[in-house]
Amino acid sequence: MIAFVSGPVAALAPTTAVIEVGGIGMALQCTPHTLADLRVGKEARLATSLVVREDSLTLYGFRDDDERQVFELLQTASGVGPRLAQAMLATHSPDALRLAVSTGDEKALTAVSGIGKKGAQKLLLELKDRLGEPAGAHIGQQGVGTPPTAGWRDQLQAALIGLGYATREADEAVDAVAPQAEAAVAEGTTPPVPQLLRAALQTLNRAR
Repeated sequence: MIAFVSGPVAALAPTTAVIEVGGIGMALQCTPHTLADLRVGKEARLATSLVVREDSLTLYGFRDDDERQVFELLQTASGVGPRLAQAMLATHSPDALRLAVSTGDEKALTAVSGIGKKGAQKLLLELKDRLGEPAGAHIGQQGVGTPPTAGWRDQLQAALIGLGYATREADEAVDAVAPQAEAAVAEGTTPPVPQLLRAALQTLNRAR
C-alpha cells in the first residue's frame, strides 16, 4: 500500500493533483478542499489510498491520515464506493461526518450528491459503530454541514487560484455561481462545492 506521496506539485486539475515523486508524476484524485491547499511548484505531502480494480489502479489523495481513514471506513458500508466516499468528504469534514452519524443526522447525509433519504437511513445504521465520535472541538462552532475549511465562497476561490487563475478571475467566477450556492442554502442544504467548481470553470472557459 502507498501510505503517502511527497514532492513538488507538477499539475492541478478540478479533481486531480499530480505530485512528482522520484521523477514520476503520480496522479491523485482529490476533493476541492485538498486541492485548494496545493500550489503548482510547491512541495506537498498527501496521505493516500490505493483503490484496485480489475481494469484500473486509482490513487486518492487526502490532506491528512484522519481524512484517509474516514474515506476507507465509509467504504465498509454497503453501496459506498470510493467516488461516493470522496463526495461525502467533499461535502463534510471527517468530524462533521462522525457527528452526523453519531447523532443520526439524516439531513446532513442527504446533502451529499448521490445519497437519498433511504440511502442516508441505511448509512446511519451501518456506520454508527464504525466512524467513532467526533474528535475536533470545532464541531460545535462549525456545525455538521460545514466543510473542512471556511465557507463555500472561500473554498471555491482558493481552489480556482490553486488551479492558476488570477484573483480577479476567481472572484468573477465565484460571483457567477453564487446564485446556485444561495439556492442550496435557501433549501437548507450545504452548497455543493465540487459542482460549483465545475460551473465556475465553465464560466471562465466561456470568458476566454
